[in-house]
Amino acid sequence: MTARQTPDATHRDEAGAVHPLPLSSDLAAALRRALLALPERPARIAVAVSGGADSAMLAVHAAAVAPELGIGVALFHVHHGLQADADEWGRQVGALAALLGLPLSEARVEVGLATGKGIEAAARDARYAALAQLAHAQGTTHVLLAHHRNDQAETVLLRLLRGTGLAGMAAMAPVSRRDGVVYVRPWLELDRETILRAADAVRDASGWRPVQDPTNADPRYTRAALRELLAPVLDARWPGWRAIVARHARHMAQAAEILDEVAREDFAALDPGADGASFSLQAWRSLSEARQAHVLRHWLERNGARMPTDARMRDLLRQLRGLHSLGHDRQLRVEQAGHVIRCHRGRVWVEPRG
Repeated sequence: MTARQTPDATHRDEAGAVHPLPLSSDLAAALRRALLALPERPARIAVAVSGGADSAMLAVHAAAVAPELGIGVALFHVHHGLQADADEWGRQVGALAALLGLPLSEARVEVGLATGKGIEAAARDARYAALAQLAHAQGTTHVLLAHHRNDQAETVLLRLLRGTGLAGMAAMAPVSRRDGVVYVRPWLELDRETILRAADAVRDASGWRPVQDPTNADPRYTRAALRELLAPVLDARWPGWRAIVARHARHMAQAAEILDEVAREDFAALDPGADGASFSLQAWRSLSEARQAHVLRHWLERNGARMPTDARMRDLLRQLRGLHSLGHDRQLRVEQAGHVIRCHRGRVWVEPRG
């Protein structure tokens, strides 16, 4: 749908006169639905704004929609310092905040490249850590993110190529929690073209222009390579592929939720310890092999242990199955990325490595 004029989103010109900003009815409606669906409506919500078109339009629409629901709005900006124009991006976000009359908080981060994750993953981790720091400092519990259907489709393909599991194929969730902050993605069902049309309308009305991140089109970066090299081929052969892949992500999320329910029920039947750190080997052994592996992953995750590789998981399953067949008096000790898995007197335990 085309952008429409609304008196709810306004900006001031240089003379101080107030003028309406155009809003997309599709974007505004999706944001309103997402906010109304929250179990508890926050008194204040922040928008993570990079300065690009997507996050800027989320800020514009939040400035109009959230106050209608009694929700205050603030902007958060993370300055990564990875691009020569990073300071200019910060100034553009500041100009947007002034245009909308919204408070802005900025965090500057250093992206650590020594972790071996790669620059994209390291920048993402640093960004989330900074957003959490800003949220905690401001007493904000909810942050809006501008991910859209194009982002979702790219995430699914990237995770598929990296061999992720079922939960990973669910890609980004409309609502997720990380580091004590609730992240809301209201536009996962909307195509980016809708956002870009809204950005053009806002530019024409106010003169404010979004920044352009050159890494988004640089095929040296994994996501950009998918966007620039693979996506055009898919667009030519399967024009609706993004919607199909995003629908696949929703189905995977539903399947993962069902499996989580099965894992919780299975674990509850394993005579777990009061703290959930141990379970009965004999009860575990009564499950099918597939459910043995699934409940073991569930148990490790709930105890904060990193997931083993497929090879290490197969070896752990082999040892636990073999241990049971030899009797409960045999002992087992397996180290797994900062945790220790052991078996004693018929119970399997996990604990942080001392």
